[in-house]
Amino acid sequence: MSTEESRHVYRLHSTLELPLEDLRDHLEEAKYPDGIDDVELTRRNNTLILKAVAEDQSVSKYTPTAQLKASVTENRVYEEDPDERRQSFSWDEEEEEEIESELVEFAAFKGDRETVLQNSLLQYEMFLVLCEIAEAAEKGTLTAISERDGELQATRIVDGEPRPANIEVVEGPRDHGSGEGGVNWRDNKFISD
Repeated sequence: MSTEESRHVYRLHSTLELPLEDLRDHLEEAKYPDGIDDVELTRRNNTLILKAVAEDQSVSKYTPTAQLKASVTENRVYEEDPDERRQSFSWDEEEEEEIESELVEFAAFKGDRETVLQNSLLQYEMFLVLCEIAEAAEKGTLTAISERDGELQATRIVDGEPRPANIEVVEGPRDHGSGEGGVNWRDNKFISD
């Protein structure tokens, strides 16, 4: 646990979605990063919580370890694309067959860092677990800025594929005139003693 200070996740945004069964299969087969012994999957109504189980036995069971949070939604999945089927059989409207479909539960990791990735103990390691989930997901994007051993790293995974990412500083700190644009409360004639 001594490396915890040199690993952080500063920014994270996720729109990942994958079938719940695929997520369960992935977690059963996954090899977790150093520091994580296992990941417990808990479902409360329509919320999934993936909680890190620390390898370090000295961590109290009352210490909250990092967790990933996802919502569970049901989507109808069609065996064929209904639009393509309608176009191909437009001449035969009398005998339209029903398209095979089923309701599938999806785990949706959507939101920013505090919504998706919570608690600080093993946070970076759970971020790595989320990156593996992102590579298994067919739909959605994961973008993040993290730090490991003093180096900032940009992460971008789109529809299951890692993509190149850069960190760009858009606006730097303003050195000149700092503190001069505010209200001077000490010499304000409207405030009486």
